[in-house]
Amino acid sequence: MRKIATLIFLAFHGLLLAQESSATAANVGTQSSFTASYFYGNILSKPITHVVQGHPEGLFLSWNKKNFGNKEWEQHYNYPDVGISIGYQDYKSDIVGELYSLYGHYNFYFFNRKNKNQMILRVGIGLAYNTNPYDKITNNKNISFGTHINSSTYFKLYYQRERLFKNIGVEAGLTLIHASNANIKSPNTGVNTWGLTAGLNYNLENEDLEIYEREINKKLKEPIKFNLIFRGGINESEIIGSGIYPFYVFSGYADKRLNRKSALQFGTDVFISPFMKEYIKYWNINFPNEATETSDITRIGVFVGHELFVSNISVILQVGYYVHYPFSYVSPYYERLGLKRYFGEKWFATASLKAHAADAETVEFGFGIRL
Repeated sequence: MRKIATLIFLAFHGLLLAQESSATAANVGTQSSFTASYFYGNILSKPITHVVQGHPEGLFLSWNKKNFGNKEWEQHYNYPDVGISIGYQDYKSDIVGELYSLYGHYNFYFFNRKNKNQMILRVGIGLAYNTNPYDKITNNKNISFGTHINSSTYFKLYYQRERLFKNIGVEAGLTLIHASNANIKSPNTGVNTWGLTAGLNYNLENEDLEIYEREINKKLKEPIKFNLIFRGGINESEIIGSGIYPFYVFSGYADKRLNRKSALQFGTDVFISPFMKEYIKYWNINFPNEATETSDITRIGVFVGHELFVSNISVILQVGYYVHYPFSYVSPYYERLGLKRYFGEKWFATASLKAHAADAETVEFGFGIRL
């Protein structure tokens, strides 16, 4: 995955606090649990494996708010938990350092919620602090992290049994952790870690509440909608020290709802990327036989995409191709993975990661309107 799993999603913890549904909420109540788990594994990022002296290990402490059907979206997704995780990871390398992280997360249940034995997928997105990023003088071998502050994503697939001894239960499984700054500053290969994990959980209540189920009309008829979005941010090319510049993205697309969960998208992007000026200069100096006279820093792409709706939050995945590509930078294909937060029926804010395959280019923040 390298950089593509980067948590866009830099403001994901705000997502957890904003889960509201247009449907009338039931007065079911909520409950809470805490988990503590240890993991031990391996580094998957090849560029830094030679500077790692052992197996990375770490801890996660988590708080989970259990949902039982207060809002309609919970029933659509088998009543997932939402929560907050605090993580620590020792990379076993004086060069790469350590990682301290804070995530918002969801726990998605595979089985009926009344089952005592559960398989769960946790998806967590947030921010991480690396203790020893790249420095030209003192730490020029750390090509993984160019900044102290990074985005991070973690996935945890695990078995859970609650209340095995009074309110204490057990869990065990696999975890995958990614961290990088998404090319806000080079270098930025990022680090991927996988590990075996085991831990304990503790419920504040002796037993779970009853789940509230409502009758839901799964059909949703809606005409084609048109979206206009402005995005921006800062980034640097993959040339270390080439400079951090702002960028601007103007997008327009049509979407068609297929059902309550999904919509298909088709549209176009216009990218204005000032960092390309410095990259073109570097290219012309170092590759004079392939030098270019262009100074055009604009790229235009067309894309298709999918939007997954969860209450007034949605997840977008888009795949695009540059139809105007005056200077070849990485690849003519690109993808975008991100979140949208709707405010009413029209306006929304968005945060997304734009990448070329496994090579992240930007983290984009923006706002738009759906008409």
